[in-house]
Amino acid sequence: MLKVQHISGGYGTIPLLSDISFDVEEGKMVGILGPNGCGKSTLLKVISGIMSPTFGTIMIDGNDINEYSTRELARKMTILPQLHASAFSSTVRDTVSIGRYPHQSGFFSSWGAEDENAVKKAMQQTDIEKYENQYLEYLSGGEQQRVFIAQALAQVSKLLLLDEPTNHLDIAHQKQILDMIRKEVIESNLTVVSVFHDINLASLYCDEVLLMENGKVKAFGPPHEVLLEERIEDVYKTQISIQAHPEQPKPQMTILPVIQEQTKEKRITVENLKLNEEYIEFRSHFPLRVLSSAVHNAGLGWYANFMNRTVKPDYDIEHVKEEYLQYLVSKGFSPTNTVGMMTAVDTSKAVIKSYEMPFGEVIIAVTAGVGNAIDVSQSYKRNNFFEVGTINTWVIINGKLSDEAFVQAMMTATESKAKALQEEEVYDCISNTLATGTTTDSLLIAATQQGELMQYGGPITEVGKVIGRGVFEATVEAIHTYRKGDS
Repeated sequence: MLKVQHISGGYGTIPLLSDISFDVEEGKMVGILGPNGCGKSTLLKVISGIMSPTFGTIMIDGNDINEYSTRELARKMTILPQLHASAFSSTVRDTVSIGRYPHQSGFFSSWGAEDENAVKKAMQQTDIEKYENQYLEYLSGGEQQRVFIAQALAQVSKLLLLDEPTNHLDIAHQKQILDMIRKEVIESNLTVVSVFHDINLASLYCDEVLLMENGKVKAFGPPHEVLLEERIEDVYKTQISIQAHPEQPKPQMTILPVIQEQTKEKRITVENLKLNEEYIEFRSHFPLRVLSSAVHNAGLGWYANFMNRTVKPDYDIEHVKEEYLQYLVSKGFSPTNTVGMMTAVDTSKAVIKSYEMPFGEVIIAVTAGVGNAIDVSQSYKRNNFFEVGTINTWVIINGKLSDEAFVQAMMTATESKAKALQEEEVYDCISNTLATGTTTDSLLIAATQQGELMQYGGPITEVGKVIGRGVFEATVEAIHTYRKGDS
């Protein structure tokens, strides 16, 4: 659809662009990224024909753009600059109708059904029909931007060029505009090339991204190949972290600020834990990074409070999310700042152990009941619904873990728990084989993220060794306590 071949040039004798080449297939959306002053908008102007390059060619559908007349080029390509004020007072409908100019033999002199349908469809797509007879200057910035996008869509060209279409818009308008454009790419085979400031939006909506630096192509390809941490840090000169989007296979960037203020040393001790017959609670004056399989706020995040709550064996687990949320509020816990677990065991009998390590103290807390123990390798033979789990484990570390270390620490703790059940000869009553846990065990790894980074958390690492030992010892002791109370 679009071929950019060895483009160089700029304003006057200033070479802003240097040997830029890339292809855009029909029906694809490409985002142009790069720091301020790298030449993004200049490149878009050259592609559109507004500026002529000093060297190189722009091809659309196999032909040099210079071979098209102005009207022919407008039928092939639509240009939407950054949000701008209307130069004259006009209604929304009149503004959108301007998009049909390339299809007229004279200015609106041959207006027909095709033009009328194109304008109506564009207003429907952008949800501006209700503003049809209003004057443009009375609309908000986001509404005006949708009008100009409707004007571009009414032009019904196959190539749409956008210069920061979401600039200065709130997140609701950003999503609405980009969702609509992406829908046209998918359903109408529209080809889009857009300049973005927001790396995350470009990654989320574009099939490919072009990363520029100092007027040159730094990288071009799918977002997951272009948006690499080291590359982005090098181009933008700032520290970032990249993670996967929670619902799409697209990378998302997070800025890592450099905190200059002096902060007190952040450490936790066993004094942060309190036990009663209703729940175990952990409260910290600062958030810890947590990875857990909890009932409330499972996954990876930052939380200052943990709760392991005793419930009755016949607890209605069907409505656990709603009920647990209400319970936290009733007990004075912030639902957004608390990780919540539940157990059928008396939490006042939880086993808490502390281990002093060179990197800092490690605290292990375990509640363990084995009345519904299960061998995971034989669970496929069961057809009964799961019951409330009875082995919950907290591993709280005064230290700094990488993402790898968090996951490996979960594995180490799980293996250690299974070993404790083997040591205590806990059996699955259905298969009569050694149990590996109970039906709904929960595990939490938390770290203060202070001190030297520990890259790994496997069983032979310093932190892994204490996790393996601590979880084993605490689980064995918790099983002994459970059996004494059950006898």
